[in-house]
Amino acid sequence: MSHVVQPLDQPSNYKDSQARVDRQKQTDLLATSTTLYVGNLSFFTTEEQIYEIFSKCTSIETGGGIKRIIMGLDRNTRTPCGFCFVEYYTHEEALASMRYVSGTKLDERIIRCDLDMGYKDGRQFGRGKSGGQVRDEHRQDYDPGRGGWGAQAQIDRRREVEERYADAQDVPGAVAGGGEEWKEPQSSPTKKRGRSPDDEGDDEGTRQKAKMDEGDAESL
Repeated sequence: MSHVVQPLDQPSNYKDSQARVDRQKQTDLLATSTTLYVGNLSFFTTEEQIYEIFSKCTSIETGGGIKRIIMGLDRNTRTPCGFCFVEYYTHEEALASMRYVSGTKLDERIIRCDLDMGYKDGRQFGRGKSGGQVRDEHRQDYDPGRGGWGAQAQIDRRREVEERYADAQDVPGAVAGGGEEWKEPQSSPTKKRGRSPDDEGDDEGTRQKAKMDEGDAESL
């Protein structure tokens, strides 16, 4: 059955596109590697949580243990973006983590572990255009543990909203201002009607009536 069941401690066929080594050299480095790449993490998972779960595969009695943990960061915001590197002191500890930790849940997410050729400074940053991981660039689903919508999906949704506001501005009597500052509507000035000769006659009649009323009041 050994040819049917795939060993859990075997590295994947993934090859770092920026690693300038051939396939044979990569195989040799992985055969003695003490570094794990951990993916599909939540953006909210902390280094303390990583240490707690991966330290279960250490062997302190034989001089092992976790050497360091490097959290993956968004290149622009310097915030966690869903991956990390775990460095052990021995190759056996890294293999044990692949057997027993990879495929388990952390923060309600199934994490994936793979042997890595070795961490180099600069690899802690995402390689996507938006600063995060490439996998989150074109993701169309909503993932609350990884920043919501994918980067491209966020751009598309923002464009749709802007187009909707632009269409609203073209409609007569539209209230939406497309994000502009609200301005109080200006009322049109009231125009006064010019006086006519009839108006002057009315004024004279009004004055005569007022005098008659005054005379009546005095006689009383």
